[in-house]
Amino acid sequence: MGYISIGRIINTHGLRGEAKIDIWTDFPEQRFSGNYPLYVQKDGAYTPLMPLRWRMHKGYPLVVFEGLEDINLIEPYRNCELFVDEEDREELDEGELYLDDLIGMKVYDEAHEFIGTVTGFEETNGANNNLRVAREGKKDALIPLIDSFIVEIDEELGEIIIHVIEGLL
Repeated sequence: MGYISIGRIINTHGLRGEAKIDIWTDFPEQRFSGNYPLYVQKDGAYTPLMPLRWRMHKGYPLVVFEGLEDINLIEPYRNCELFVDEEDREELDEGELYLDDLIGMKVYDEAHEFIGTVTGFEETNGANNNLRVAREGKKDALIPLIDSFIVEIDEELGEIIIHVIEGLL
C-alpha cells in the first residue's frame, strides 16, 4: 500500500477535538467526507483515522476524527502529516494529472534541449506552484506551473516542454 500526503495537522481548535489542517489537496470535500480513512504518520507508523465531520474556518479545514473527539486526544497528533491510500485517489478528467505524476518527467525547452528531470514541486498557498527540476552540474531550477511557462506535458513520453525566458534558469 502506498500513501500520498494531503496535509498536516497544524493545531487543535476548541475543546471538542477539532484538528486544524494545512491541506495540500484540491479535494477537501472528498478527503474529509468520511468515505474512507485518512492515515496519520507518527513514529514511523501509519495509523488510520476516520473523519466524522469537518468544516472550513478562516481558510483551514477543521476535522473531527472518530474516537478523538476531545482536545487531549487529538493534541498528540499535532504537526503530523495526513495521508490517503493511493488507491483512494479521485479519478481525474482526461488530460488532468496529479502533481506527483510529473515527478521523474524529463524537461526540455522549445528547441528540445534537455534541461533536467522533475524531482518535486513547491506548493505556495496562493501563488502559482513550481516544479523543482534537477539539472546536471547546476542548481535546481524552479519552473512556475502556469501556461506561460508550461508549453506541453506529454504523459506518454514522460516529457515536459517549457518556455524559457531570461533569468528562469
